[in-house]
Amino acid sequence: MITHHLNDQLLMAYSAGTLPEAFNLVVATHIAVCDECRARLESFDAIGGALIEESVGDALVQMGSDSLAQTLARIKTSTPEPRKRAAAPPPRERVLPEPLRSYIGGGVDNINWRPVGGGVKQAILPTSENATARMLFIPAGAAVPDHGHAGMELTLVLQGAFADGHDRFARGDIEIADEDLHHQPVAEPGLDCICLAATDAPLRFRGLLPRLAQPFLQI
Repeated sequence: MITHHLNDQLLMAYSAGTLPEAFNLVVATHIAVCDECRARLESFDAIGGALIEESVGDALVQMGSDSLAQTLARIKTSTPEPRKRAAAPPPRERVLPEPLRSYIGGGVDNINWRPVGGGVKQAILPTSENATARMLFIPAGAAVPDHGHAGMELTLVLQGAFADGHDRFARGDIEIADEDLHHQPVAEPGLDCICLAATDAPLRFRGLLPRLAQPFLQI
C-alpha cells in the first residue's frame, strides 16, 4: 500500500508542464503505480482544460476551405501500423514501471550502474540540465551517506524499502525532501532497495569523503 504521495503543488506543476524533465520522469512513474495521485492529476487536468476554454471564450479562428481535407490527410499518413501486444515482462523486470522502463530502454538489467561507495550504485539518466535524474541501488541493510539538500529531491521507491530516521518508504512511496530535511536513508534488510531520484541542486554531505567525491559522482 502506498502511503507517501505527491503533493498538490507538484501535481499541478506537472499538469501545467512547468516541471524540469527529471522531475517529470519521477512524477510520471509514480502516477503509473499510484491510483490516488493519478485520480488527483486527472482533476487538475480537467480544471486546467476548463480554464483554457474559459480564456478562449467566443474567439473565432479563421480556417481555410481545405483545412478539413488537410487534417484528414495528416491523420492518414501519421497513423502508425498496429503492433503486436508485447509479452508481459518477467517478475524481475516489473520493478521498473512505464514510462521509466521505456525511458531506460529496458529493465533493471539494462541499467548501467556505477559504484558510489559502500555497495551503493547509481546510474545518471539523460535529462535536461536544470535537474538531474538517477537510479539508485542500495544493498539491503546498507546506508547512503547522511546529507541535506540545497534544493528539492524527489525519491521514488521501486523495490525494497528504506527508512531515514524520519519515516519509512516502500515500493510506490515518494519522499519529497527540501532544504529543511537532513537524513540518512538506510535500506531495510531482506531486499535490495532500488529508487528513482531527481534533484535540482547538489546534495549537502556532512562527511569529508562524500564531499570530496561529489564532483566526480555528480550528486
